[in-house]
Amino acid sequence: MNRLALCLKAGFIFIAILFARTERLPALRVSSSQSLQSSSPACSGPEYRQFDFWLGDWDAFDADKPATAVARVRVDRILDGCVVHENYQATNGSKGQSFSIYDASRKTWHQSWVTNRGRLLVIEGTFQKGGMIMSGVDLVNGEERHVRGTWKAIPGGVSEIAETSVDGGETWTPWFDLLFRSHQP
Repeated sequence: MNRLALCLKAGFIFIAILFARTERLPALRVSSSQSLQSSSPACSGPEYRQFDFWLGDWDAFDADKPATAVARVRVDRILDGCVVHENYQATNGSKGQSFSIYDASRKTWHQSWVTNRGRLLVIEGTFQKGGMIMSGVDLVNGEERHVRGTWKAIPGGVSEIAETSVDGGETWTPWFDLLFRSHQP
């Protein structure tokens, strides 16, 4: 099995995308009869659409300063509709991309977030209580930090609230609170 297929099997979508640039795509096979390049009926169930409320071309705002956009965010489906891809372009020059996929074998959503500042955040979770809730552990200056993000559809857009914990999840501190509204040219 080549590097790309191993990464896909392990769930490392972003790394697999990088390897895809250096390896022949026809070599990618989910099974002997289904290519990853073909339409993917495996990703057509309702679970795969739980994050669709976030799809769109958005302007992002800090919730406490809703008049000034802090980023332009495009969220769409890639890889035959199996992956929700976020392209985040902040007004301060910070850039990031996330790749979210529903892992049917574990009934869990997985997201890998990468930035132009060399940061990686991996979180996982489920759709519950009307929103997508994902969490994970991040390392900041060698210290473990728990991270939890909640996305919810709200009138006129989407809300994304993130919190952090440095005591193993006993207490949570606000990290950011974003509002996504349809992009206005």
